[in-house]
Amino acid sequence: TMADREGSITQMGAQESGEKSVSSSNEISRKMAQVLAMHVVVHPLVLLSTVDHYNRVAKDTKKRVVGILLGTRSRNVVDVTNSFAVPFEEDLKNPSIWYLDHNYLETMYRMYKKVNARENIVGFYSSGPKIKENDIKIDELVRKYNTQGSEELASAPPPAFVIIDVRPENDAIPTTAYASVEEVDESAGGEQKKIRRAFKHISSAIGAYEAEEVGVEHLLRDVNDPTVSTLANQIKHKMTALNTLRAKLAETKHYLELVLTDKLPVNNQIVYNLQEIFNLLPNLNIDSLVTAMLVKTNDMHLAVYCAALVRCIIALHALVNNKITNKSLENSPSTATTEDDSSKNNKDTNPDSSKDASSKRNTQNDSSSAKDQQDPSASKQK
Repeated sequence: TMADREGSITQMGAQESGEKSVSSSNEISRKMAQVLAMHVVVHPLVLLSTVDHYNRVAKDTKKRVVGILLGTRSRNVVDVTNSFAVPFEEDLKNPSIWYLDHNYLETMYRMYKKVNARENIVGFYSSGPKIKENDIKIDELVRKYNTQGSEELASAPPPAFVIIDVRPENDAIPTTAYASVEEVDESAGGEQKKIRRAFKHISSAIGAYEAEEVGVEHLLRDVNDPTVSTLANQIKHKMTALNTLRAKLAETKHYLELVLTDKLPVNNQIVYNLQEIFNLLPNLNIDSLVTAMLVKTNDMHLAVYCAALVRCIIALHALVNNKITNKSLENSPSTATTEDDSSKNNKDTNPDSSKDASSKRNTQNDSSSAKDQQDPSASKQK
């Protein structure tokens, strides 16, 4: 009958719609797994360009700067080697009002493409320091230039969004990377739930080629104080790392408190990571482990104590040698001056003796001439 046929058709339609929803959810989960596997490597030139952009445009203001990231992709690794600034304005009171000059973006990208054809648009950066409401809209705009030869926009890899913290008081790694993924909006009511894009955190690091490392070391020569010892630098790095760890623990505590009060949904990935961290912590209730840690700590302190003693003795030895050298240098010029004075005195006395010798010679000559004058007179008398 017609009713049976209509019932079978509706059942087939429901089955097809269910299969489509399952396939779409599988596709979304697959893309999300690909995005979470991404790793962003930021090079020093990008950091320097971002700081220069911020100092020129938004220094001592509440504004932020936005630019384009250039680089290459190799599987899941995004290598960000260059960047350029883009004119960007937004209304601080109304976040829905913003402006980004994509004509300037296209012109600059064509110019950079002539210089280095291997560099493509791999994402965009912001001085943050937090994600803003307009960032997902900027991501949608940059995705149009991030196709890299893909025919469809959906098959193109998502652009990397990197927040570069330019604040000088920040001692941690200044980069935080995100990528946009499609997810089902659970807050939307009804049977057909909407799919929206949201940012997911991805791993990031600071990397450099060998030539870049040489340039960075050359720039840091004016920044690092050569009078500070290596031990002081190591202690400073340890303190910075501990302060960063304390800030991360406080942030984790704040997140768990918000989850307990139902202000934030539970993120299973974060809970799994926290559980793994707790599993990796050593069990300090075991006496043998506590004894081993104490012995190891005492040995390390003994080595540090001996090294400090040796360093102090070497410094005292160098001080004594320096005193001896300075004393010898003070005595040597006095002897030289006395020798010079004696030689000068000898020269002063020698002219008198020479005068006496010359006077004696003159008297001898006078006596000989007188004898010669007496001889002729005697001969005449004879």
